[in-house]
Amino acid sequence: MGQTEIFEGERTRLVGIAARVLGDRTEAEDVVQQAWLRLHRTDADIENLPAWLTTVTTRLCLDRLRARVPAPVGEVAESATSAGTPDPADAVALAATVGAALQVVLDRLSPQERVAFVLHDSFGFEFSAVAAVLGTTPVAARKLASRARAKVAQPAHEDALATWEVVDAFMAAAREGDFDRLLRLLAPDAVVTADDAAIRVGTPGRIEGPREVATFFDGSARAALAVFADDRPGAAWFHRGEARVLFDFAVSGGLVRGITFRAEPEVLARVVRRDGAERQRRPGQPRPGQH
Repeated sequence: MGQTEIFEGERTRLVGIAARVLGDRTEAEDVVQQAWLRLHRTDADIENLPAWLTTVTTRLCLDRLRARVPAPVGEVAESATSAGTPDPADAVALAATVGAALQVVLDRLSPQERVAFVLHDSFGFEFSAVAAVLGTTPVAARKLASRARAKVAQPAHEDALATWEVVDAFMAAAREGDFDRLLRLLAPDAVVTADDAAIRVGTPGRIEGPREVATFFDGSARAALAVFADDRPGAAWFHRGEARVLFDFAVSGGLVRGITFRAEPEVLARVVRRDGAERQRRPGQPRPGQH
C-alpha cells in the first residue's frame, strides 16, 4: 500500500486527535494537511507511517497551542534535540493520550505544562517519553510537571474562575451548534434535571448521558444570557427582560457534570445578569451596587 492510501486511511483518526487537542475541527483538518505536506517533503526512511503521522500531527498541534499562549517568564529551556526517541507504538499512544487529556486540564497551564502534567501525573508516563514528545530533556519535563502541579493546587477562587469559563464555553457551543465541542465539555456521567416549576414551563425532566445532553443543547439556548445564581456562574433564559428558567451548572475538573433547570420564583429572584467585567469578581466579593 502506498503512502497516499495509508494517509487517507489514517486521516479520520488524525483529525480526531488534533480536534481533541485544539478544540477546533477546522483547525484540526488544517494541521493534518500540514502533516501530509511534511510527509511529502521528508526523505527519511519511515518504518511506521501511522506512528510518524501521529507524532507529527501532535507536535504541530502543540506548536499551535504555544502560539496561542505566550510563554510565561521563566519558561523551562528546551533542548534542540530530545533525550531519546520512543518506540513508534509508544508515540501513537502518547499522541492519543495528549489529545484526550488536554480536554480536562485547566486553562491556566501552558501547553508544555499541560502535556507534562497530564502524561506523567495522570497516566504514569516516564519523563523520558514526555520529553521526546515535547522535544526537551527529561529534567526540563520534570520541572514543567512540577510547576503545573503547583498551579493546579492554587486556591479555590481560581477554580471559580475556571467554572465560569466552562459554563460560558458550553453556552457558546450550544448557541453556535458546535456539537463536538459540547461533547468535549461534558463529563461521561453528565445529566440534566429540572425542578417542578421548570417542567411546568416546558423543560425536560431528565436527560442522561453526554451525547443526549449535547443533542438537546445543540443549536439551542440562543435566548440564554450569562448570570449569577447567588455566587455561582450560570445562564438563564430571559423573556421580556425577566429570567424565566435558570440553567444551574455543576462543574468539576473542567467538565460539565450536571445542569439543573430551575424556575421557582424564589430562585429566579436571585438571578443577576453578569457581563465580561463581572466575571473576574471573586466569590464573596459584592457585585456593583451591593453593600
